[in-house]
Amino acid sequence: MASRVVMPKLTDTMEEGVLLAWKKREGDSVQAGEALAEIETDKAVMDLEAFASGILRKILVQQGATVTSGTLIGVIGGADEDITSALTNKIAAAPSVTGGAKASAPPAAGSAPAAPASPEGTRVIASPRAKALAAERGIDLSTIAGSGPGGRIVEDDLVKVQPPPTPTLQAGTDQPLSQMRKAIVKATTQSKAPVPHFYLTSEIDMEQAERFRDQFKQNRTTHPSVTDLLIKAAAIALTRHPNINVSFTGTAIRRHASIDIGIAVGLDDGLITPVIRNCGLKSLDDIVRESRGLIDRARDKRLQPQEYTDATFSISNLGMFDVENFIAVLIPPQAASIAVGATRDAPVVKDGAVKAGRRMKVTLSCDHRALDGVQGANFLKEFKRILEHPSELLLPKGTP
Repeated sequence: MASRVVMPKLTDTMEEGVLLAWKKREGDSVQAGEALAEIETDKAVMDLEAFASGILRKILVQQGATVTSGTLIGVIGGADEDITSALTNKIAAAPSVTGGAKASAPPAAGSAPAAPASPEGTRVIASPRAKALAAERGIDLSTIAGSGPGGRIVEDDLVKVQPPPTPTLQAGTDQPLSQMRKAIVKATTQSKAPVPHFYLTSEIDMEQAERFRDQFKQNRTTHPSVTDLLIKAAAIALTRHPNINVSFTGTAIRRHASIDIGIAVGLDDGLITPVIRNCGLKSLDDIVRESRGLIDRARDKRLQPQEYTDATFSISNLGMFDVENFIAVLIPPQAASIAVGATRDAPVVKDGAVKAGRRMKVTLSCDHRALDGVQGANFLKEFKRILEHPSELLLPKGTP
């Protein structure tokens, strides 16, 4: 029986995806579980796997097309099978294509997917990073010769290209929203408008934490980043203040059994928050190793949906950009999120004398439907105390 291949809904926020590349041609044999195509979602680049074995009989959406989730993009069937019924209820409207072009007609049986772009105007095949860089610099990808597989344009192909003069139009130029930016627009709009935020700011003495980190570097093959220290400190504080590790459901306050901390990672075209699961049961060494892998995959857009969804608490650190203080927008289901600024030299009064100190400002964003000021303040006080006494960061796994 013919099997319909549709643009999947790979995440809760995904409404459309970009078909970056077909990995099979019409007429190719396909096994269930085998990668059929490469899809760019709102957060990552992922493989679309076949749900059935057979022959890829028809390709209905070409490489580079942006289509809504649920759109029929291909059909798998037997070599001599009548696939008419699988095609009859496909979406009639032509899906849009990145750059404003229309989706071309499906290729004839046995033909290859669309070729790389050329001066004659055929469709451009480029990596997501190359597209983002081209849009940022105003470069026409159809003028670039790709060095990637099948002539695909990659980021390195654009490095030496001279961008065109900046347009002088009074209204400026419009840059189409990436899939990731569309998801950010939707998530933040749904959060900031209906969720009653309140914010609590505290200043933390980071001298001992910095010494702790320096000692850690000398004694271990792997050493923690400042963000790793923050994750472990937050995990301990959340273990001691479980009323912060909650979500507002509309009719109840859900207390999460697991402490799942998201760490905001900035990308060229947006933001993604990989999640470290069960942080309350992990040592600092565990967190260091796991955060490295998640951040690397996030930057390469290779995270799986389960790796960046459903954090119960999140940390956003802009200290490395010399930002002194900021506030974070809550992303449901989280009821609390902490924003971290840079550690700075600051004058500090100790025992009646002014001395040089190292200070870091943090701001806790809270959902007032689930949390009150005293609850947030108690958590923040404990978070601060742990960082000012960093030997606690070496507590065994699961220690309250």
